[in-house]
Amino acid sequence: MTATAAGEPLLEVEDLRVRLRTPRGPASVVNGLSYSVRRGETVAVVGESGSGKSVSVLALLGLLPARVATVTGAARLDGEDLLGMSPERLRQVRGPGVGMVFQDPMTSLNPVLTIGRQLVEGIRAHGEVSKAEARERAAGLLTEVGLPDPERALDRYPHELSGGMRQRVVIAIALSNSPSLLIADEATTALDVTVQAQILDLVEKLRTDHGTGVIWITHDLGVVAGIADRVLVMYGGRCVEDGTVDDVLERPAHPYTRGLLGALPDLATADEGELATIPGTPPAPTDLPTGCVFWPRCPVRGDARCETEQPPLQVVGAGVTKGLPHRAATWCGEGGAR
Repeated sequence: MTATAAGEPLLEVEDLRVRLRTPRGPASVVNGLSYSVRRGETVAVVGESGSGKSVSVLALLGLLPARVATVTGAARLDGEDLLGMSPERLRQVRGPGVGMVFQDPMTSLNPVLTIGRQLVEGIRAHGEVSKAEARERAAGLLTEVGLPDPERALDRYPHELSGGMRQRVVIAIALSNSPSLLIADEATTALDVTVQAQILDLVEKLRTDHGTGVIWITHDLGVVAGIADRVLVMYGGRCVEDGTVDDVLERPAHPYTRGLLGALPDLATADEGELATIPGTPPAPTDLPTGCVFWPRCPVRGDARCETEQPPLQVVGAGVTKGLPHRAATWCGEGGAR
């Protein structure tokens, strides 16, 4: 891992907010999210299901239907406003600008087109290459992501592949145009540990050889510890803690982050009792609590301010590591404002 604190950000997100119209009323899914990703840097986004991780990146790429979603804020890729782009310009950016690995490979692949056609189409959409050249490139990509017998796989349909093999195809499509920014949404969840290691090595190679920025959305804190430079912890659509991977995982300041880490199994004590859990359930985006979004589940909540005032993200603990601040939005816990 080589965090890059210097240089202009590749991606800058400022005060991103996403509101969805639902049968139960307006849902505040993302609430004032701000962060940046620099070239050659991996930012891991973690949190429980429903915390707004996936919706936040779908909003950046214009993939939320306008009839149900309202997106505000700013998001600049290489200085160009993503949220203000026309649909035509967004189609040009998706591919060489941003590659996306979606969470469910079965729904992100066209079931009536062969794997080869889907790969070749993406390659030719962003470069003047022949079908033969694109097919050769497609076979090479399938080899890179560890798919066996790539030439044969090009002529197969998605339903003829296993879930793990489909996921590798989706990753190959995302990498096909050597994107400046790669967004991976649970990219290795369906893969066994050997193939997972291959994919992580491939992403690391992209990062070091081409300066690719990476947003890695995951529940797996073990993967985060191995690949991330910085970590952003989301809860209730908000960032509740961020900082370098060392600061966040070794010195967590927010009670929610400490709860996530406490729920990890410890092989040394696996037979000594039940796994720790965070009591309660995440809040519904249609009915977010006032004050600190985590207070209804917080085991260490303090005075009434927790229930009435929303804490800002502010520097905690020792302050800055590797030139990057460690911040948490909490009124209590280690390093929180008192």
